[in-house]
Amino acid sequence: MNPAVTASALYECTVRHERFAPQRHLFAYRLFYFALDLDELDTLPDRLALFSLRRVNCFQFRECDFLPTGEPLHHPTGAAPALTAASEPASLKSRVRAFCSAHGADFGPDGRVLLITIPRVFGFQFNPVSFYYCFDAAGRPVGAIAEVTNTYREVKLYFVPPSAGWNGVFHLHTPKQFYVSPFFGLELMFDLTLRVPGEKLSVRIDDHDGGRCVLHTTLTGARRPLTDARLAWFLLKYPLVTLRIVARIHWQAFRLWLKRVPYFPKSDGAAAQRDLYRPHASIADHSSP
Repeated sequence: MNPAVTASALYECTVRHERFAPQRHLFAYRLFYFALDLDELDTLPDRLALFSLRRVNCFQFRECDFLPTGEPLHHPTGAAPALTAASEPASLKSRVRAFCSAHGADFGPDGRVLLITIPRVFGFQFNPVSFYYCFDAAGRPVGAIAEVTNTYREVKLYFVPPSAGWNGVFHLHTPKQFYVSPFFGLELMFDLTLRVPGEKLSVRIDDHDGGRCVLHTTLTGARRPLTDARLAWFLLKYPLVTLRIVARIHWQAFRLWLKRVPYFPKSDGAAAQRDLYRPHASIADHSSP
């Protein structure tokens, strides 16, 4: 794989959400993401004073914050592999590899994984979605993982295969079966299109209802060097970015409530919320097939 693609970096991004039904609602905001080559994790703190792995810092990456595949899988459909705690490998890269292998896509010990995410910022961690791009040792695409987290701290993983006739895109169209917004029902389909990150980052996630797109979301950005100077600048330009993400989610929910968009209580759709980790108390006792 091209080292320029896998080397750790930053992406300065715009997130844009456009809702088409039942009422139109549009917003966009700026933020930044880390692009972390998992093979470089142990060396990054040696050259970055503002980034650490095992101690609190301005930016702290903890592998245990990601991919909880060793925990119980709530309401499994059989489509998502359930990995036991006893069999769960210790490192994040090994967990990524095990999850891909369970979907028939093994990239081997010499494969590469690029993680697009936001680590803890002054100790606070929240990612609506993180993306893992996986390649074998020859640089061939194996698959991607979208790790989606809602405000209840529930986690769902979607394996996204390379598109047919590989053109630099991973694509998946699948039942959503996850409670992300209280202003949408649970019968929607997820459509994910992830382009291989390079000088640009491009992600598209659409929600479909009966073949109609009801929510269009994009994450686009430009690559920036991962340096202390750039991190310090982003601390000023995008202060408390993880906390601001949570605040913005609730602010947009309030705006939708003011528009009288129908609200769907989480507990009412317990049976439709499947293949997720860390279920909230409102659905934890609802696990019937």
